[in-house]
Amino acid sequence: MTTAVWSPSFSRIEESNFTRYISYLHAQHNYVFDNYDDLYSWSIHEPEKFWPTIWKFCEIKSSRTWDTVITNEYNMPGTKWFTGSKLNFAENLLKRRDENTAIIFKGESGKSLELSYKSLYKSVAQLANALLDENINKGDRVAGYLPNFPETIIAMLATTSIGAIWSSCSPDFGTHGVLDRFGQIQPKILITTDGYSYNGKTISILPRIKELSTKLLDLQKIIIVPYLESEPDIKAINKAVMYSDFIKHADVALSFQQLEFNHPLYIMYSSGTTGKPKCIVHGSGGTLLQHLKELVLHTDLKSADRIFYFTTCGWMMWNWLVSSLAVGATVVLYDGSPVYPKLSSLFDLIDEVKISIFGTSAKFLAATQKADVTPKESHKLASLKTILSTGSPLLAEQFDYVYRDIKDDVLLSSISGGTDIISCFALGNPMLPVYRGQLQCRGLGMAVDVFNKEGQSVQGEKGELVCKRPFPSMPIYFWNDSENEKYNKAYFKKFPNVWAHGDYAELTKQNGIIIYGRSDTILNPGGVRIGTAEIYRQVEILPEVLESIVVGQDWQNDVRIILFVKLQKNTSLDKKLVDKIKNSIRENASPRHVPKKIIQVPDIPRTISGKIVELAVQNVIHNRPVKNLDALANPTVLDYYRDLPELEKN
Repeated sequence: MTTAVWSPSFSRIEESNFTRYISYLHAQHNYVFDNYDDLYSWSIHEPEKFWPTIWKFCEIKSSRTWDTVITNEYNMPGTKWFTGSKLNFAENLLKRRDENTAIIFKGESGKSLELSYKSLYKSVAQLANALLDENINKGDRVAGYLPNFPETIIAMLATTSIGAIWSSCSPDFGTHGVLDRFGQIQPKILITTDGYSYNGKTISILPRIKELSTKLLDLQKIIIVPYLESEPDIKAINKAVMYSDFIKHADVALSFQQLEFNHPLYIMYSSGTTGKPKCIVHGSGGTLLQHLKELVLHTDLKSADRIFYFTTCGWMMWNWLVSSLAVGATVVLYDGSPVYPKLSSLFDLIDEVKISIFGTSAKFLAATQKADVTPKESHKLASLKTILSTGSPLLAEQFDYVYRDIKDDVLLSSISGGTDIISCFALGNPMLPVYRGQLQCRGLGMAVDVFNKEGQSVQGEKGELVCKRPFPSMPIYFWNDSENEKYNKAYFKKFPNVWAHGDYAELTKQNGIIIYGRSDTILNPGGVRIGTAEIYRQVEILPEVLESIVVGQDWQNDVRIILFVKLQKNTSLDKKLVDKIKNSIRENASPRHVPKKIIQVPDIPRTISGKIVELAVQNVIHNRPVKNLDALANPTVLDYYRDLPELEKN
């Protein structure tokens, strides 16, 4: 029997935004729901009633209300939301303009800054007017090649306040990675910096910017924000100007361009590990509405909270985090390595700035667990009420670690969605218990299901994660995809008119979700479908194993499982450890999960946002090309996987 590892107290439920929302539904509409499942069912079957309640409850500011909530409801893509409405995304994030703290920034190098809502508004107004002076208008693209610091948020808000489109990637992307992204959308303005710090090192990116200045042909200006040096030498960079020189106005008003609900807001990018990244365009209204639903209800974010997520501005979690400003909360930014100068640095940050909602990755929690970091013993963590985790499946043992070694009274919300929807399909809920290894619930308004190969709904079985009805944060289109050919192929090829997300998942008896890995990396030995996370769960609980990556190798008209392991220092893969790994998998998963080969490797290849790249390893061991090495944080490690003699033996 599945038992909860945490349940909310009566007071936590009573004080939650969810309880306030349910009271609002009763008072305003006379709706009564006995439990979350009833509320969820209503939200997906009555979208024309549900989504306006989110708009009003979360107090979205607009200059014109809608004529119709939803049109073309049963066609994906093609659904239109809130037609006739006019709003501005940045205006909603800047509703608060007082002396309360909007942003707290900490860098690993010791740099820090606090910015009030009043100061944030002033800085955005200055940059927005400077962009208008440069004739940047509605629909133009402004790109950020920036660290995770306040100027990145200021640049995004200034861009979107005037109706231009924002796109960003972090400075750890190389020149080719940047060109693969920005080269497709041809920005008129590039806002960047002189460099960044990571793991105790400073890295100048001025040579990259010089190259970009000659290859991004539509650029009118390159605006440099000093970071490593107060006065970086930019004379050799064509069209470059210092940020302080670009800002021409001291005190100026900010006029928010009023735009239709589906006006393009962000251009995001797929990982690009199988070719040039897809340019995914998200709309202003859908992004705002979805983020507020997730932040206010599912995350229980309030204006008094301080919310943190370890991210770069090249990952959608940055966009999600920044929307917290629309709630009036304080956004905590960190730039640098999460484990510099020590593994407990981010836990230090919780105590230092009183973070109440702490967002991280499963990889980070696994690393601190392996290193026996026990914050419960070394830190107060008095302010901490919620831990969020995403990026990869959070293993059941990491749930144990959080409640045993971090804090026993904390809501642990594993969340899952993606860049494709700039939000989540499954996530947390402050009113529900936490079950070991499960994401708590499906998001309100998201008709999430699990299909078997025949396209039938299944519960308690593994299958394809799908969404059966449209939702406001679907991409409005892909860039340079006028006939929606790439869009349809990406999500609707497998099941017509049903969004197939590409995750291998299970809907549990508790109506939670378990993610078993990407469906395009499912292992299929002897015709049995196995999710990669099922193997990771059993391998990474072993103290000798730091990380692992598992792929299928074509072998003798079948597929065999190959497991690569990165081990602790001074640990070697001898027969005893091989047997230990195999026994752990056999006893806790099944004999079919046991790999045919286990090979020690020095490192695991990852994307720049930290996700392991099983497809890249699979291509390498089959002597197929890896099309876009610039999407990887450590591409040279793939060389180790080539022509391994162990893979040629029986």
